[in-house]
Amino acid sequence: MRKLLLIMVPALAVACNETPQAYHAIDPANFDTTVSPAEDFYRYATGGWQKNNPLKPEFSRFGTFDVLRENNQKRLNDLFAGLDNETVMPGSVEQKISDLYKMGLDSVRLNNEGAAPLKPGIAKILAAKDRRGLVEVIADLHSSSDYPFFGTYVSSDLIDSNNQILYLTQSGLGMGDRDYYVDTANAELKAGYKEFLSRIFALSGIESPEKAASDALAVEDAIAEASWSSVELRDVQRLYNPMSTADLVKQYPDLDFSVYFRALGISDQDKLVVGQPSYFSSLDTLFSTADLGMMKNYILGQFIQGACGSLSDDFYQAYFDFFERQMSGVQEQKPRWKRAMAVPDNLLSEAVGKMYVAKYFSHEDKEKVLNMVGNIRKALGEHVDALDWMSDSTKAKAHEKLNAFVVKIGYPDKWKDYSSLIINPSLSYFENISNAARWYVADNFSRLGKPVDRTEWHMSPQTVNAYYNPTTNEICFPAAILQPPFYNPEADDAVNYGGIGVVISHEMTHGFDDQGRNFDKDGNMNNWWTEADAEAFKTKTARLVEQFDEVEILPGLHANGALCLGENIADQGGLRISYTAMQNSFGDTHPEPVDGFTAEQRFYLSYATLWAQNITDEEKARLTKLDVHSLGENRVNVTLRNIDTFFSAFDVEEGDAMFRPENERVVIW
Repeated sequence: MRKLLLIMVPALAVACNETPQAYHAIDPANFDTTVSPAEDFYRYATGGWQKNNPLKPEFSRFGTFDVLRENNQKRLNDLFAGLDNETVMPGSVEQKISDLYKMGLDSVRLNNEGAAPLKPGIAKILAAKDRRGLVEVIADLHSSSDYPFFGTYVSSDLIDSNNQILYLTQSGLGMGDRDYYVDTANAELKAGYKEFLSRIFALSGIESPEKAASDALAVEDAIAEASWSSVELRDVQRLYNPMSTADLVKQYPDLDFSVYFRALGISDQDKLVVGQPSYFSSLDTLFSTADLGMMKNYILGQFIQGACGSLSDDFYQAYFDFFERQMSGVQEQKPRWKRAMAVPDNLLSEAVGKMYVAKYFSHEDKEKVLNMVGNIRKALGEHVDALDWMSDSTKAKAHEKLNAFVVKIGYPDKWKDYSSLIINPSLSYFENISNAARWYVADNFSRLGKPVDRTEWHMSPQTVNAYYNPTTNEICFPAAILQPPFYNPEADDAVNYGGIGVVISHEMTHGFDDQGRNFDKDGNMNNWWTEADAEAFKTKTARLVEQFDEVEILPGLHANGALCLGENIADQGGLRISYTAMQNSFGDTHPEPVDGFTAEQRFYLSYATLWAQNITDEEKARLTKLDVHSLGENRVNVTLRNIDTFFSAFDVEEGDAMFRPENERVVIW
């Protein structure tokens, strides 16, 4: 399983051949000075921003990073619109980008075609005469990235990270998380989902759409009952259950994996990994006992649901009404151009990235950020040395891992080859997207049994995010994150260490969070901790879980500290380590205050700015259930209440709401 540990903080690249807009390093207009920073630092630092940037109707949440994402979308849209089919070469990647983009814009054609593009797929599903035929249908859908019942993919072997093996994992829940099905508090959402299924069945011409929706939901209910929870899915060691193909076929006989792999063209394997054995046992029983017609209706629901974004407006309207409006609180659809440009950006991501960096990325900034990475790596080493709960032997292993970090900044040295991916405008939009998905699945399966390509990137340069990958022990910062408020070449060091510095430190800390710590310097899942050190770590992280569990998000809904533990560890480590790197960078000369704020204050204000946002209650509830990241307010206020240098920077004292007694503070890294 390739596990990427993401910070999920978008931004944009610095343009090297266009004039960037002026950006205040620390903008007083973002503040709410009616509240003391010692009482509610998040509101103090971002309350003005929230007031001045009301939630737009097409968003369920909108923050400083969304402002930058919007700008990025406009840049990409301009790049796509500038591709002229009369000048681009047929078969070129530019032709593929342009044709996909234009098909997405062509609402007249999409609405005229209606459900027609789905008809061959629907007929194939309905034609399955028995369970063997159903297995062949499932394999065909898996080959185009639709994953009813379960998913299959190739990735690094967790205990032998140089080689790639096959993984099988639970999948197939339309609403995404088991709790939506098993928790009675979600009854209203569940009813809305059933109505959505009925709508798309009717639009597709399925007989008795309401019965089909009931059948589909009944199967999803059974799958949900067997599914592991989001917290259980974070236990990487429990997810690693190796066996051979022969063992798999014997253990789950009714799923008929021999037929499944033959349909996918995958030979017998001496070693593959089952992610959730108990889930597959329940699925095996379900497959042998459930009504064939009911299972067909479930598969139809998965198939049609996955196609809604590439069909006529009535399909997308049904999708929007449930998933966007009811689940997230969005009031207005995104304009068609945004939806259209997102498809080539996703399917031809590195080709788009190559265009993006050619116009917008500053190579000088790459060198500056690399220098910061070096400073932060040194600071993390100092923190390891200073730990009072870790033994010298484990510290030595931690240093080995830290020194082995691979750093990727900007864009890959080798671009992905899309020459064999065909985009044919004579085919429907849905067919082209489905064919591209098949190309990706085939590309993934072609890696089976081959060495891992450690030069490969798992994010495109234009992606406004960052990641740590434990199996390659690498940290990656795409070009698109190197712009304010994360990185500002015109700002002082305090602001940049509070922004991109914390992002860098955050990703490094992921190598030592509750998941990343299970992997060694070479990316192998290997226990390099003494038993006493591991227990000390678990004791500290359990206290951090409790701190976040105490936070009431909405009446009766509390944060899930266990689900967000890895990100919360990385946030805290990111702040502490980047702060040390900042202080080290000052040397013997401490900078004077700027705009009335000390360097230390500017550091923490810069960090809080990253998380300024407005958000609907529906989205708060949804993210609390699904997202491994805490809500922005808690990434600021709860995390800072453990950091003594924050207290001293803003004179936070006992009795203040932001204060936490020293014996209750959690310091991990």
